Amino acid sequence: MKYNKERLIFVSNDDGFEAQGLRHLIDIACEYGYVFAVAPSTHQSGKSSSVTMDTPLRAYEVEKNDRYTLLRVDGTPTDCAKLAFNQLLPRKPDLLLSGINHGYNCGVSVVYSGTMGVVFEGCFHGVDSVGFSYGVYTWDVDFSPCDDVMRRVIEYVLDNHIEKGVGLNVNIPKPAEGEAVRGIKITRAASGRWVEEYEARVNEQGETEYWLGGHVENDDADDDETDMFWLDRGYATITPATADKTHIATIATLRKGF
Repeated sequence: MKYNKERLIFVSNDDGFEAQGLRHLIDIACEYGYVFAVAPSTHQSGKSSSVTMDTPLRAYEVEKNDRYTLLRVDGTPTDCAKLAFNQLLPRKPDLLLSGINHGYNCGVSVVYSGTMGVVFEGCFHGVDSVGFSYGVYTWDVDFSPCDDVMRRVIEYVLDNHIEKGVGLNVNIPKPAEGEAVRGIKITRAASGRWVEEYEARVNEQGETEYWLGGHVENDDADDDETDMFWLDRGYATITPATADKTHIATIATLRKGF
């Protein structure tokens, strides 16, 4: 697919404007059009779709050239997206991309994800929206193993579009040394929960503090329809996700009861 100078691509993330994942995503997105990026001033993981309500937002220009514009906002990932759509973007974008997140947003993690909070905001505005996450949690990481998957997904979406109200949650595993990502699987999110989430520690003042940690307990470890199953086997996954959390099948049951 060729570069189109008229195509406007909005980019954001939850790791902050200095994150390497954001810079790598901007570079890839610039192959397809002009990029307008608005990202948080600080690390904002786990903020989901939270918004700032008690203080005003401020936007600062970081870089601007003939390929992209990058602004930072003192707020959450969703603040960045909402402010961009309402005030900052020159027009409605043709595509929204979020990430690349440092670490997976698979299984139940999507509920907490600031990366996907941006995606859902794009869905609200009727824009094709995709979130990218890479299975490496360190800050200094080579994102090039993601490139082929990212280009395939971006080109597919530009050619075919996504159903209204649906965003794509794309997770990419780190391949073994000398290998590449094995392929792409279309999946649903694995079910489960976070366990052993908080560690109690006593500080120097003798006060008990609770530090977030823990791990995901996967209820679907053997289910080959799920994202975590295939990520563990070296495949990238695409999970269609929606911010509409209505469980349609239960409506009829409740109507009978009430």
